[in-house]
Amino acid sequence: MISQGKNGLKNLILAVVLLVAAAACAQPEVPTDYFYRLRASMPEAPFSAPLLQGTVEVELSADGLVDGRNVIHSEASKPNELKEYHYHFWAEPPKIMVRDQLIAYLRAANVAPKVVTHEIRADPKYVITGKIKRLEKIVGDKPRAMVELEMALTETASGKLLILETYGIGADADSNTVAAAVAAIDKALSQIFARFVADIAKL
Repeated sequence: MISQGKNGLKNLILAVVLLVAAAACAQPEVPTDYFYRLRASMPEAPFSAPLLQGTVEVELSADGLVDGRNVIHSEASKPNELKEYHYHFWAEPPKIMVRDQLIAYLRAANVAPKVVTHEIRADPKYVITGKIKRLEKIVGDKPRAMVELEMALTETASGKLLILETYGIGADADSNTVAAAVAAIDKALSQIFARFVADIAKL
């Protein structure tokens, strides 16, 4: 009887040890990574004739956190404090995605016969350069997104600076989710592109 009791206690202790070991080896569930692309709305109708005669080259830049692939966010009450999401990423670097969306917009608007990137090496007549200053989700009672681009248009032959403007747009988001903020960024980009094209049309 005593022997059976000792064996039972040993078995119980062994079972507890095995359960603790199994729990220690179990890995916590890894959070899912989310990736987002930008899709600005295109102009409703193109110009009947190109605004600029000749090839246009487009290049954008970004610095610091804006140049990274982590989606950036800030709180409405702390506008100068930026944070990165750990599991929400841009599908490509923002300067590439914004550049590609701008090129698509300029082509759709018929701003020039050809709109290309620097990699094409097409001997452009005009160069559009830009810098992404803000591209962020704003968390608060009224969720928003903020986009700010500095844009310049230069005539290559003369080096003349035709346009140099900073365009900042805040767009409301449907919710505080990252997906809603990305949709708001798309809206803001479309408005900035429209303003930039309107300035080109004034030349």
